[in-house]
Amino acid sequence: MNAIRTSLIALALLPQVVLAQLRSDPDVLDQMRNDVRYLASDLLEGREAGTPGEKLAVDYIAAKFGNVGLMPYGDSATYLQSFTFQAEPVLGPANGLQLGRTTLAVEKDFEVLPYSATGVVRGKVMRVGYGIQAPDLGTDDYKGLDPKGRVVAISVSSPDGIHPHSKFLAYHDLRVRAEKAVELGAIGVIFYNDDPAASAPEERLNAKVKSCGVPVLFLKGERYAELLVENNPVVIDADIQRTERTAYNVVGMLDFGKPEIVVIGAHLDHLGWGAEGSLYRGEKAIHNGADDNASGIAVMLALANDLAEMEHMRNNNYLFIAFSGEEKGLYGSNHWTKHPTLPIARLNYMINLDMVGRLDTSNVIGVNGVGTSPAWAEVDRMKVEGLIAKTTTSGIGPSDHTSFYLQGVPAIHFFTGSHADYHKPSDDEDKVNYTGMLRITRYIEALVATLNDDGKLAFAKTEEVNTEDTPRFKVTLGVVPDYLYDGRGMRIDGITEGKPAANAGLKVGDVVLKLGAVEVTDMMAYMKGLSQFNKGDTTKVKVLRDGKEIEQDITF
Repeated sequence: MNAIRTSLIALALLPQVVLAQLRSDPDVLDQMRNDVRYLASDLLEGREAGTPGEKLAVDYIAAKFGNVGLMPYGDSATYLQSFTFQAEPVLGPANGLQLGRTTLAVEKDFEVLPYSATGVVRGKVMRVGYGIQAPDLGTDDYKGLDPKGRVVAISVSSPDGIHPHSKFLAYHDLRVRAEKAVELGAIGVIFYNDDPAASAPEERLNAKVKSCGVPVLFLKGERYAELLVENNPVVIDADIQRTERTAYNVVGMLDFGKPEIVVIGAHLDHLGWGAEGSLYRGEKAIHNGADDNASGIAVMLALANDLAEMEHMRNNNYLFIAFSGEEKGLYGSNHWTKHPTLPIARLNYMINLDMVGRLDTSNVIGVNGVGTSPAWAEVDRMKVEGLIAKTTTSGIGPSDHTSFYLQGVPAIHFFTGSHADYHKPSDDEDKVNYTGMLRITRYIEALVATLNDDGKLAFAKTEEVNTEDTPRFKVTLGVVPDYLYDGRGMRIDGITEGKPAANAGLKVGDVVLKLGAVEVTDMMAYMKGLSQFNKGDTTKVKVLRDGKEIEQDITF
């Protein structure tokens, strides 16, 4: 209770007319507890996008929007905006491989590689060495061979081995070699490992990896010598179940008849039973995501309740969006900004709430993206609730404000920091600091009140953007990939000034098809291609722009 009294004293900095209309702190705290306890309960099974648990969360938030009196701004005059995405693929029951008279078992004797197509093929084996065509290096493993209608057998090694200094580094990628075989008419590909210094493929099924058009397997162990003999009959049954899921954003507006709109958003989804992104190693368990991000939804709902009653805060309309698919790559916010339910030009600024449930005794609150408008200088001047803002300038980050920044909207992200329970089943409701969430709510209300009479905020591009996973790469292209793009290549959603892509004249919307000698078929291939280069290297980049292929020089 002392903390609540302290909160009320700090609120003296807000205009008294605002205070008179706010619900009591105990009421807000009770509602936040109810919201987080429901959203982070086992009933919702971790709210993974596209699952029944996510839909329960969606329906709960939509009902809350209705109770507040928000106008529906989703699809067809409802609160919901649907979007589809590819679910994580799984092996089906029909996978099988027969070589000659030998029947082999999936996972025990062979693996189905992520870029394999689903289907049954019958043919005969053709050994094609390393499956490399590199005229510039004097190598053509297909010389004198016709792989049309054949199942080609390819060693995972290369003519000078697998190591960082190999002349054939650009050809090490197995997907590139599989696609070369398909280009030459092969109906299936079986990789094998005859090089003790080479590693077996470690790729796992991934929704971001697209099929290369034919079944592609890896034969485990050392039986390749007896089984992958020339003209041995082969039957492959590859069964990868790739399903499309539907997820939902929840969109509602406090419409005061003003031309400009403030967006307040938070993502509603989490990792389900431990989807891609989980840091937990153990038996399958529900990842309830109390801090990430039931806490953000609860604060967003509290703001919606309060702003509905604050009569002098009505110089803007307020659009509230609960995004789904954030954990899979900002899917929901990406979709909304690409398919907005009202004109993007009307947006004034965006406030994103992601992981705001663990305020600690340091009273430090992270505020990211303050470089996206000069108006965010107010954050440094705010003296509310005893909170200390630790700011970063970049408009790019691993949360939904990024999608709005890329559309030219000033956007900031509130965050109380990571912790040992991040992306683990232990991120549970009993560890949430509700009094801290209330203080953050009041802080944001004070910030919105401060900006209420400022008109439309000026947008600013931020200078330094770290858009790629730099510990894994020695270079950066300086782009933001479009994670919802499902065509061939990697489509650029944002470009940082002064980085290699911008210097090479690449543009938003370009689709990267090739980096040096590496074919960019999807996001995974793009990352592999990027890993081939060192700082200072110059190469060619091929992009698709307005239906035409363009080749540019690029220096990292």
